[in-house]
Amino acid sequence: MSSEVSRPSVVKSIRRLLPAIRPAIPRLIAGMAVALVGSVLALLIPIVLRSLIDGPLSSGDASMVWPAGLAVLGLGALEALCIFLRRAFVLRPSTNMEASLRNGMYDKLQDLPVAFHDRWQSGQLLSRAIQDLGLIRRFFAFGLVLLVVNVLTFVIGIGILLWWHPILGSLFLVLSLPILFFSYRFERKYTTLSRLSQDQQGDLATSVEQSVHGIRVLKAFGRGAQALDDFTKQADSLRNVEIRKAKLDGTIWMWLILVPNVTYAICLFAGVWLASVGQLTVGELFAFFATAVVLRWPIESLGFLYAFGIDASNASARYFEVMDSVNTITDPAEPKTIAAPKGRLEFENVHFRYQDAGPNERDLVDGASLVIEPGETMALIGITGSGKTTLTALPTRLYDVTEGRVLLDGVDIRDLTLDELRTHISMAFEDATLFSSSVRDNVLLGDPEAGEPALDKALSIAQANFVRDLPEGLNTTIGEEGLALSGGQRQRLALARAVAAGPSVLVLDDPLSALDVDTERQVEAALREVLQSTTALIVAHRPSTVQLADRVALMEDGRITDVGTHSELLARNTHYRYVISSLEEDERNREVNL
Repeated sequence: MSSEVSRPSVVKSIRRLLPAIRPAIPRLIAGMAVALVGSVLALLIPIVLRSLIDGPLSSGDASMVWPAGLAVLGLGALEALCIFLRRAFVLRPSTNMEASLRNGMYDKLQDLPVAFHDRWQSGQLLSRAIQDLGLIRRFFAFGLVLLVVNVLTFVIGIGILLWWHPILGSLFLVLSLPILFFSYRFERKYTTLSRLSQDQQGDLATSVEQSVHGIRVLKAFGRGAQALDDFTKQADSLRNVEIRKAKLDGTIWMWLILVPNVTYAICLFAGVWLASVGQLTVGELFAFFATAVVLRWPIESLGFLYAFGIDASNASARYFEVMDSVNTITDPAEPKTIAAPKGRLEFENVHFRYQDAGPNERDLVDGASLVIEPGETMALIGITGSGKTTLTALPTRLYDVTEGRVLLDGVDIRDLTLDELRTHISMAFEDATLFSSSVRDNVLLGDPEAGEPALDKALSIAQANFVRDLPEGLNTTIGEEGLALSGGQRQRLALARAVAAGPSVLVLDDPLSALDVDTERQVEAALREVLQSTTALIVAHRPSTVQLADRVALMEDGRITDVGTHSELLARNTHYRYVISSLEEDERNREVNL
């Protein structure tokens, strides 16, 4: 997701990041202080050289040469020590700051609703969490410290030049001022390109991630070359932006080198003339230009430090685009609790539509009402697009209803804390997602404190005991998203995860679609034992799944249009017979293909 370009100032970015920076401020200031001391020491060397040239070298007193030389050596050694101390002071607090920002962003991503993640590309989030935060850390540890120190060094150096000779110092200052104009022009263009580059890097990361996750599909259909072409176009676009950035960098560097060189040349002619008429000693002239050379680095560094600051400002803006996102699914101010959950689930005139839905679009769930009694198994059936999956996402508040209520044991689920709600209701999805962790951790994700008996029972019900034959049994680490397992194996582990949580309400969104017929029958037989004491809402895409249910709810166009037993609905509802016949035909085709 690329957002509109914003142009935050470096100062504004620092102010917004202040809460995360605050613990690091003392050591950052200490780093700036020792760095400034180092710069002052460098500025003292020309003063010593001036005394050496106008004193011992002019008078021929060789006895004073060694003390002056040792003084220069000592000042240089102390300057090097200050540089070391600067790095030592800022290294740890800047990395701690980065870790704090990253942890905060991860916590925010976990807290934000599913609707947020539906809108955002994963690559954009990854680039913000990794690349942008790393850029912010480097700016505060390096860029900001040098920016402050170099500006102060320039001011102190100009003061010394004016003190030595006001006219020559003023000439040096005036001739250096065009840098401000060129820096202003640079900022206007570079800010836009910097933000565009960062957004395109996020898009590129998304493309890489999608290609890696979809590598089986790309290979199966022979579309690797097409994916490469699409990626190359994005990479070329990013390269062109980077080239434009590099040209701007080159231009500002040209002026940052040209303007000081011209300044030095003019000041040299003026200084030699002043020395020839006796208004400036040779030692003062030498020291003047030695000081000007010390100031060369602070002047030339303005280009990349300015660009660094702009990049960091844009990175900060991208970071806060996530952190400023409003979470609409939150805990109530005065939460209620369900002390002894029975599992009665009720949908009361429920409506749901996405925030970006058009005014003429029908609600995905459009006034659905349904009551599932404690211990009852309700099958939810309907044609594709009728709203079944959307309805099952509402009880756990993956999405919040836009109208109506969902009640658990008579309590509006919005009056419960999310933690409590999600201990009472557990879900298994058709698209089974597993994490790169052990089998044990994946199955016990809903209740990590559950013991071995609960784990064994869940695996048995889901017919997932195949995991015991894996190289390390339950401790085997499942690869990323469990792609090393078959679709049916992943679904069985996801079902085991839902069962192991021990919920009072179990919501299953067609969790058996990838299972073969025999395994499905075994799972359904084992599930009947669990469903005797657990309220269940099951999205049915197969006639066999309907057989698990005590009653069936028929969904059409976002509404529950009929509820009854399978036999009752067959006898009285034409649309239900049509849906069942469609499912039976799909089932026969699947068995033939198997």
